[in-house]
Amino acid sequence: MSELSTRPYLIRAIYEWCVDSALTPYLAVKVNEKTEVPMAYVRDGEIVLSLSVSAVRNLEMGNEYITCSGRFGGSPFNLIVPVVAVIGIFAKETGQGLIFQAEDQQPPDGEGQSDMKPMPQKPFLKIVK
Repeated sequence: MSELSTRPYLIRAIYEWCVDSALTPYLAVKVNEKTEVPMAYVRDGEIVLSLSVSAVRNLEMGNEYITCSGRFGGSPFNLIVPVVAVIGIFAKETGQGLIFQAEDQQPPDGEGQSDMKPMPQKPFLKIVK
């Protein structure tokens, strides 16, 4: 039996909390080769997307991918975001939400281990207006 990730369930929970609270859900994404977003809006390998009801259509939040369609600069675009590429989800108005630790930052057991402990990295969010 495969182990399910909690990430998609937490993303959906924060999204629903934002909608129920009349807040704007924003999704922070680390763009990779499986991410389909308008590259003109990617900054430093990341993009922040509004998932508000007025910003996107046909939003589907599955366990592997988040898909929807939106408009960027007036042009329609179909978005495909792997759940593992999601950095965080938060409310635009309050900044409350969740930041996820990158799954690929931890080396497999026994590899890359040394006497030195890696410095913890602080997650951060950028305000997009």
